[in-house]
Amino acid sequence: MSDQHPTPLILVVEDDPAIASLVSAALETRGWDRVVAQTGRAAIQAAAERSPDAILLDLGLPDVDGIEVVRRVRTWSETPIIVVSARGEDADKIGALDAGADDYLVKPFSVGELLARVRVALRRGARGPAGPAEGATIDNGALSVDCASGIARVSGEEVHLTPIEYRLLVLLARNEGKVLTHQYLLEHAWGEGQVGDLASLRVIMASLRKKVGAGLIQTHVGVGYRMVRTE
Repeated sequence: MSDQHPTPLILVVEDDPAIASLVSAALETRGWDRVVAQTGRAAIQAAAERSPDAILLDLGLPDVDGIEVVRRVRTWSETPIIVVSARGEDADKIGALDAGADDYLVKPFSVGELLARVRVALRRGARGPAGPAEGATIDNGALSVDCASGIARVSGEEVHLTPIEYRLLVLLARNEGKVLTHQYLLEHAWGEGQVGDLASLRVIMASLRKKVGAGLIQTHVGVGYRMVRTE
């Protein structure tokens, strides 16, 4: 995690001056500081020297591919990384997320959505990459997950979950705002010696969404799932 600045500092990695200017202006409306890098090498150097609170990263850079930038930054930093790219294929999204990116926004984007994604990233960065402590209670709107007792409640009523549903819920809750790929969930939610598959994951996630509220868990078709913040 980066050292938190008094005013959040966002590293904007974008080689298109017009888009960099648009993003910078949007960040300034929120009162956030920003630094712009136009190449992958400059981005890696700025990430190391400035310790930003979040990174907005274009993939199509003139020297180093953006996914390689993600991999290199992840060797020393857990700073939230939001990929902002014109590449909208599932393979590109999965590649970036599996490399360590936290989120993926496809161009063209709305300024409102961009700022909302940054707010989520800053919240996640402020509490650290591991999310809430192991024994903590995770609250999100009507949902409350007591990790110490292994009980989930919606509006105060206990929700009866299967073991795999509970593990998936905790993974998503601990990574609120972050897209977790199908592969990540298959590797981390199933117990040791057990093997999950994509068809089973989809069925289980459909059941889980019905139990805790469909609006809480967002489906990214072909990519994975994300828990969104609700009031």
